[in-house]
Amino acid sequence: MTIPTSTTETKAIDMQATHRPATERPEGSATPATGPAGLPETDADRASLSILQVLEPSGGGSGRHFLDLCHGLSRRGHRVEAVFSPLRAEESFVRELKSLGLPAIHKVEMTRSPGRADIASWKKLNRIISRGGFDIVHGHSSKAGALARLRLPGRHVPRIYTPHAFRTMDPTLGSSGRKLFGSVETFLGRFLTDHLICVSEDEYRHAVALGIPENRMSVIVNGVSQPVKDMAMTVRASFGITPETFVFGFVGRLSHQKAPERLIEAFRHAAAKLPEAHLIMIGFGEQDAPVRAAIAASGLQSRIHLTSAFSGPQAIPAFDCLVMPSRYEAMSYVMLEAAAAGRPIISTAVGGATTAVEEGATGIIVPNDGDSTKLASAMITLAEPAKYQAFRAAADHARARFALDVMIDKTEAVYKMLGTRR
Repeated sequence: MTIPTSTTETKAIDMQATHRPATERPEGSATPATGPAGLPETDADRASLSILQVLEPSGGGSGRHFLDLCHGLSRRGHRVEAVFSPLRAEESFVRELKSLGLPAIHKVEMTRSPGRADIASWKKLNRIISRGGFDIVHGHSSKAGALARLRLPGRHVPRIYTPHAFRTMDPTLGSSGRKLFGSVETFLGRFLTDHLICVSEDEYRHAVALGIPENRMSVIVNGVSQPVKDMAMTVRASFGITPETFVFGFVGRLSHQKAPERLIEAFRHAAAKLPEAHLIMIGFGEQDAPVRAAIAASGLQSRIHLTSAFSGPQAIPAFDCLVMPSRYEAMSYVMLEAAAAGRPIISTAVGGATTAVEEGATGIIVPNDGDSTKLASAMITLAEPAKYQAFRAAADHARARFALDVMIDKTEAVYKMLGTRR
């Protein structure tokens, strides 16, 4: 089904003040049965939609978000098909995606960097879209988001985009790269996007600065399921770590964005004052070899443990504190998972940090300037026994703030709002 080419009529829906994070609903309150404009839900609102979800990178928060949306929307009676790229697909992602029982899963090779291969990727994706009879096409992250939105003029299936951190949010991006990526995002956002979903207020403000129309954007904070603690002792035992040992944890891709080398350097600085502490790092990626070399060079191989054998939700309950050294984020799933587990968080000042961390209460936010000694200082401060107990109590009290169903509710409301205009 289609809607007119012009998207100027598309307005941000109310959704309890659309530009506020999804966490503002009072804890324990029921989801109101309302339609796209906040009015009582009708039969048309409850009608199922045919939705195509498109993703290039399968790891990290974008992959988790993608799987949660596919699963949650499918359980609500919508027909959901998925497109993913096998080039960077993690085995666990593919396994979970196949387990969802979706009517169709499509493989489209998409490279991370722009190139001539994008033409073939776009053609294959466009054939899937044109033959699928979809009501909504939702692209996630920059490459899949761009390919999913590029189209010929005329009537079209509504296109939704979730950046999961604009490339231009990276503070280390040079001026030429910022201009190039910013121009692409501005053009696509202004002319080829029916709705853009930001996952934090920081990302929303960045999108506004890029010149993307506010009336075509919403903030819907990522939601997470409550973590299962069954694996906590197994994770620790696998590295010979006792239950009493203080453990800092990291979960994420081993990539420039996630900056794992910053954390290794910070732990090296903190190690002398925290002689019993350990660091568990969960993840893999293009910087796997340099990270392993940095661990070896630190001389702390017996206290720094790198593995991809566990998932984030499995590992986080084994941590006493999550450390996020990232260069840039939009709204990290890992931070939300740690918050849902009642774990204090130390994070650089990236997008979404102030959403997940109450500075000085549930965690510490440090300047995002690459100075690893500031990160080390925060780690030493938080690990002091009396202070840690206060941080842990506050984090435990705040653990129920982020619910998966709220994220699904609000995303579904955006789909239905656009579906009524097709």
